[in-house]
Amino acid sequence: MKPADIPENEIERLKVLRTYNLLDTLPDEDYDAITKIAAAICNTPIALISIIDENRQWFKSRHGLETTETARDFAFCSHSILNPDELLIINDARKDDRFHDNPLTVGDPNVVFYAGAPLNSLEGHSLGTLCVIDNEPKELNENQKESLKLLSRQVTLLFELRKKNQELLKANEEVLRLNKQLSEFAYRLSHDIKTPISGIKYLSEIVQEDFADKLDAEGINLLELISTRSSYLYSLVEGMLRFTKVINTEMVYETFKFEELVDKVKFSCNWEDACEIKYTNFAVLMKQSKIAFIQIFQNLLSNSIKYVHESKPIISISLEVEPGFYKITYTDNGPGIEEKYHKKVFNFFETLGTENSTGIGLSTVKSLIERLGGSIVIVGSKEKKSGVEFCMKFPIIKG
Repeated sequence: MKPADIPENEIERLKVLRTYNLLDTLPDEDYDAITKIAAAICNTPIALISIIDENRQWFKSRHGLETTETARDFAFCSHSILNPDELLIINDARKDDRFHDNPLTVGDPNVVFYAGAPLNSLEGHSLGTLCVIDNEPKELNENQKESLKLLSRQVTLLFELRKKNQELLKANEEVLRLNKQLSEFAYRLSHDIKTPISGIKYLSEIVQEDFADKLDAEGINLLELISTRSSYLYSLVEGMLRFTKVINTEMVYETFKFEELVDKVKFSCNWEDACEIKYTNFAVLMKQSKIAFIQIFQNLLSNSIKYVHESKPIISISLEVEPGFYKITYTDNGPGIEEKYHKKVFNFFETLGTENSTGIGLSTVKSLIERLGGSIVIVGSKEKKSGVEFCMKFPIIKG
C-alpha cells in the first residue's frame, strides 16, 4: 500500500476547510440525495461525500456504507485531492500498486472500483471528493463521468451555501445592535442564495433530460427530489427572514391567559383538528411578552404536527410556579430526539435530516426565550424511545 502524498498547499487547504465547519456535523438530506443519485447514475452500491482532514476521511454523506470515517492513510480520496481538476478512477484496485493491499480493498468494504470527483473550494483547494465505489471491477462511460463532475459541483455549492448561512448567524449578532441594517442585509442574503438554488434546479433538469432513459424509477424519483429541494431553500430564506425579524422585535410585556393564547395560535394556523392539547395547572394569569409566546408555541406546535406521522399529535403542556420563574413543560408523542442531539438541535441550521426541516424553528424558540431571560432544554434519558419533552423557564414579571 502506498499512502497518498501530502498536498503542497496542505496548510492552506486545512485552513480553508475549517471555515466551512463541516466536520462531524449532523446528517443532511440535501447531501444524501446527491450520493443516492450518484450511485444510481454510476450503478454502484456505494457513494460518499468524503472530507479529508489532518488524519482521517470523514463522510458528510454515505449511501450504502455504515462507517462514518476511516484513517487518511487508507483513503482513496487522499489520492484524488492531489489532482483537483481531474477524476480519479481506479477500475480494479487489486491490480493497482497503490491499493492492492489496502485494508479497505482486502477487507470491508472491499473497494475494488473507485471513481472520485474532487470537491474544490472557491479558492481552488480540494476539500474531499464525491466518490462512487463498487466491490467488482468497473468502467464508467463518458456520460457517467460528466454526471459525477456535475454532481460534485453541486456539493460544493451546498458547502458555499452552508458557509454563507454561518456567516449570516455571526452577522445577526451585529444586526441586533444595528436595526437599520437588518432589512438590507437579509434581502442581500436572499439574493445571494438564488444562485445555488438555480444551479441545483438546472442540474436536475439536465440530468432528467439526458439520462432519463438510463435510470430506473428510483433514480428518476431521486432526480425529482433534487428539483424539489430548490423549494426547500426558498423556505429556508423565508425562515431566516422571520428569525431576524422576531429576534429584533421590541419586547412588550402583557398579562394574558396562557391556555387561551395557545388556543388562538391553533385557530389562526388552522390546527384545531391537527392536534390535541392537554393542559395542566393553567389557572394562572401570566405576565410576559405575548408576541414572543405566540412565536414560541407556534414553532413548537408546528414541529409536533410536522413530525408525528403515525397518529394524531397529542401534546401535554403543564405549568409550575417556582420562586421567580414560571416552569412550562411541553411534551408530544412524536419520534423524539436522540440525547446526543439535545443541544445541537437548537443551533442555527442544524437539522436531523428530516424532510422540509430548515433548522431555524428551534433556534428561533431558544433565541426568544433567552431574550425573555429564560431557558429551554430537552429532558430525557437514553432509555426514552419516543416523544420529545421541552422544559422552559421564564422569569415572573411583576407589576
